[in-house]
Amino acid sequence: MEIQLKSGEVLEELFGDKKIIQNVNLYRFTSDSVLLSRFVKGKKNDYVADFCAGSGIVGLHFLCLNPHIKGVELMEMQQSLSDMSARTILYNGFENVRAVCTRIQDIGREYDGRFSLVLCNPPYERGGFENISYEKAVCRKEITVTLAEILDVAARVLKFGGRIGIINRADRLAELIYALKSRSLEPKRMQLICGTAGAKPYLVMVEACKGGKEGIEILPSAVN
Repeated sequence: MEIQLKSGEVLEELFGDKKIIQNVNLYRFTSDSVLLSRFVKGKKNDYVADFCAGSGIVGLHFLCLNPHIKGVELMEMQQSLSDMSARTILYNGFENVRAVCTRIQDIGREYDGRFSLVLCNPPYERGGFENISYEKAVCRKEITVTLAEILDVAARVLKFGGRIGIINRADRLAELIYALKSRSLEPKRMQLICGTAGAKPYLVMVEACKGGKEGIEILPSAVN
């Protein structure tokens, strides 16, 4: 369908003939979002929440890779980014996908136990605004939400046996594993990400299962 783009907006490739709306003046998705959407494999009837969804890249790319899943909800606090997600959904004619403008901390109790999978590419840097705008800073830095808050809500909205796929800085791996396990989210798969082959990893992806047994599969490092 035809869609009216707002100031600064462009259509970029999402998957195949699918397009995603991006704004050159706001936070734009990076390759780590695509890596996360490929890291976790969709299961039949998965109902997915994309936390800190931005313009929807993780959840929508995951849907394109796993068209058999039941549905996706894109949860993003910035109205401008959530609005782009909603219009991307309309433009591509995606069904069973919804953009929800909300802080992660404000996700209601009506969502408890609703999802079989949570995906999250969160803000994982610490520090202040420096020389970037507030809109970009809250996507990159833990200003409005913390890792602990994200995992508290993820543990609540996941059904027993549900999974979370999350990406973070490699130097926060110990913190991430501890935070997952302390919420009965048992790490089951892990993959480090390097800039070049043989380089020191700078990101890590972990898939954990709510109520899962101990035992983790370590995958070969990915090059981004």
